[in-house]
Order: sequence, then C-alpha cells, then structure tokens
Amino acid sequence: MAVPTFVDEVRLHIAAGRGGNGVASVHREKFKPLGGPDGGNGGPGGSVILRVDPSVTTLIDYHHSPRRSAESGGHGAGSHKNGGHGSDLVLPVPDGTVVADAKGNVLADLVGAGTEMVIAQGGRGGLGNAALASAKRKAPGFALLGEPGDELEIRLELKVVADIGLVGFPSAGKSSLIAAISRARPKIADYPFTTLVPNLGVVRAGDTTFTVADVPGLIEGAAEGRGLGHEFLRHIERCAALVHVVDTASIEPGRNPVEDLEIMENELARYGGLEDRPRLVALNKIDVPDGRDIASFVIDELEEKGLRVFQVSAASGEGMRELTFAMAEIVSRARADKPVVQAERIILRPGSADGDGEFSVKLTGDGWRVRGEKPERWVRQTDFGNEEAVGFLADRLNRLGVEKKLVELGANEGDTVLIGDPDNAVVFDFKPGIEAGAEMLGRRGEDERLREERPSATRRRDIEEGMPHRGENETRADVARKITRGGHSGPVSYEVGSAEDPDWNESDPDAASDGSESGDSQA
Repeated sequence: MAVPTFVDEVRLHIAAGRGGNGVASVHREKFKPLGGPDGGNGGPGGSVILRVDPSVTTLIDYHHSPRRSAESGGHGAGSHKNGGHGSDLVLPVPDGTVVADAKGNVLADLVGAGTEMVIAQGGRGGLGNAALASAKRKAPGFALLGEPGDELEIRLELKVVADIGLVGFPSAGKSSLIAAISRARPKIADYPFTTLVPNLGVVRAGDTTFTVADVPGLIEGAAEGRGLGHEFLRHIERCAALVHVVDTASIEPGRNPVEDLEIMENELARYGGLEDRPRLVALNKIDVPDGRDIASFVIDELEEKGLRVFQVSAASGEGMRELTFAMAEIVSRARADKPVVQAERIILRPGSADGDGEFSVKLTGDGWRVRGEKPERWVRQTDFGNEEAVGFLADRLNRLGVEKKLVELGANEGDTVLIGDPDNAVVFDFKPGIEAGAEMLGRRGEDERLREERPSATRRRDIEEGMPHRGENETRADVARKITRGGHSGPVSYEVGSAEDPDWNESDPDAASDGSESGDSQA
C-alpha cells in the first residue's frame, strides 16, 4: 500500500486537558490542631490551539495521528498549594486551512501566518475548601472536582493559498509549465493522471513574486466527482487568476483547443465560486509542428471571446516570459485591491444549552430535564461520594431558582430530575424544601439535611407542632419534656392541666407547668 505524501483533508479527534481537582485539607500544627481550611485549587487543563505555520504545507501528520490531547491540570494540595496549569497543545496547520465540525459546519478559515484558533478549551480547575469557606461555612469538608476539557471531532480541509491556478486536461502540460517557470520539479510523463497531488511553484517576474498551483486530473464531469479534479478544485478557490493550459498537440481523436476550453469552463461554472477570476489562455506545445498550426487557427476565435491568449512551449521556453509577466500584472493588481491579512486569535465558544437564560426546565418522557451552563457545570464539579458536597450543590441550585421553577411547573416530590446533556445526565429524585444556606454541624463530609430520618429533626418538628397546644405558662422545654415522656411523634393534642396530661398530678397541679428554660437548648 502506497504511503501518501500529500494530504489535504483529515478528520481529527481532539481533547482538551481536564482541570485538576481541588483538595479538602485542614491546617494542622503543634498546639493548633484545627487551623482552618487550607486546601488549594486545581489547575486548569491545557487547550488545543490550531496555528498557521508557513513551513507546513500538508496535513499528512494528522492523517497518521488523528487523535490529539492536551495536558490535564494538576491537583491542588494542602497549605494553599494550587495545582499546575496543563500545557496547551499547539497544532501547526498550513496557510489556507478550513476548520469544520463533524457535521460540516465551517468554524473558521485560517489564513495568514500566525493566525490561530482555540478549538478546544481546557477544563476549569476545581476549588479547594479554602476557597469555598464563607461566614456560614467556615470549615468545608469537601472540594470541587475539575471540569473535563472540550472534546470534539473536527475536519481540516486545506485550500492552497496560490496566486495563479492552472487548469486543463490531463497531460496538457501544467506540470511542465510550472517546472519551466519555477524551481518546482513535479513528476512529468506523457500519460493521463501523472499528477496526483497539487503542485506549487514560486515564480518571479520583474519585482513581483507569486505562487502558481495546478489542479491535477481535471476532466469532463470533474465537478460531479469524475477523475481527480473534484478532489483538488478547492485549491484554486483563493487564486487571483486562472490560466487555462490547452494542449494543441493532443493525439486523442475528437479533441480541439476550443472545445477543451469550453469543457473546462463548464466544469468551473458547475463547481461555482470562480466566475469573477480573470482568465488567461496558454496554448501549449507549439514546439510541435501540428501544435503551432492548430494554435494559429484558434487564436483569433479565442481572442474574440475577450480572452488573453499566449502561445507557449513549456519544453522550449518560447512565450513563457510574456505569460509570466501577464500573470504578475494580474497578481499585483489583485494584491493592491486586497486588504492586508492580519494574524488573529479565534476562540471557539459553544453556545449555552439554555439559550439566553441561566437555565431552562422542560418536562420530557424521562422526567424533568434541567439545562443550563451553570447547573451543568456545578454538577460536573460535584463529588457525589461526599454528602457535604452534594448538599452544597443543592444550595447552589436552590439559590439559582431551580427548585422554585420545578415547583411552579408542577413537579412533585419523588419526580425524576435530570441535569445535563441527554447522553450523560445526572439523575436526582426531586425533594423540595431542603434548607439552604446555613452550615449543618456534623462529621466532615456529611450533610445532615440529606438524611431521610434524623431524630433531632423529627423531635424538633413534633415540638413545633405541639407549641400551639401548650398551656398559658408552659415553655418550649415543657412541651419537649412531655413529648419525650409520652413518646409522641406528632402534634400534642391533649389539653394542658387535664387528666390526659402525662405530667398531671392531682396533689400538685402546678407541677405540670414547672420547667426550666435551660432545657430549651437541649431540644
């Protein structure tokens, strides 16, 4: 199997680096065992950057290695040590590379040395618990995870940046012409499709230096994919002018220069986008006796169509000087009218999943789906193995208004809520009413709000339900004591001071109301 030396179209799978995780750490030293949180942040992941490099002329490197990844960020550490930044991955591409997504949508046209595009953004690093500490959450027992970097498949398509494009039938002498006017040395033979890749030559005419490229294998039906021309017509899209190279000494029956020119023009018109380019006609191979005679027969007919015609011979060099100076004239005029291309930096920023708002909620067959840049980013940053981190996520979603929106739309407790992309969503059971904001005291890494049955919460709820039924002189501690003695788990429904009161004593009626305010702090 032949190894290709020129590749002008590749599919590339790229992945930016993942952000490093933050760390949960507590400062400790002698006589100061709990010195506060000191966990550092994770470093951001490296991005993938496409950069135009004039020394690169083909995409063959990406043909052999189609998967490229940037470096991930370093994890944080204790003592407020942040993780290192992941190194960016710079991919050099030829001048004139068109970048498209997997569906064929053009993302950028990279023209001009130094022009670059951030095609995949590195993931953010996660915050450590030192950065998460606040007045209400003084010692977080968790940290945020680093976000994954962008990962996508792109298509790179090279459109050679040449000043003059040569078009014509196979074996018309395009490669010989380039070899005659420049130092390019393409493969030359007398059989069709000798040229299998575009040839590029640098030509100097007077004070003007320009580049010339040819389109190999352009035949009738090339715009529909016949032959090789369809694959390489893209390389003359940027040319300032086109030169029709016509074979005046063809040995194929039924061929003549005028019909060859009409066929080529028809293919260019069907390809589209080249109607405004100036045309020159080079009647080649006049060094052959029949070629010179045929050229003299058709030159008047071609000039009547408004074309500039040159009789040339790539083999002997006859007429080449006049042709190159005519090319230089067109190139100089085109350059004077064209603005100077400045190197620029393009950053690809995907649109928000929720449009213009912060988030959106929609009922689907799988449940309530929440989409939005912030909710999805927060979910990616959450360590679901840490209850306190999950509670922090609940706080953030509540403050954003996700819970309120779900209730407004009719979500009920126990309904399925999905946050994120449909292919990789995180699924929750909706449980509204979780208290948000204040830190819940408990063991590190736990959040008591997420526990289904908490004795303290149940007891506190029973006390609140019993308070409206207390006696005139009863305190909260009295109600708590009665619930503890009576084992109540619901509202106290008896009348204080009655025979149903567990603390009622006929010999000492005041005992029922004897209590201490200090017991309230133990409730």
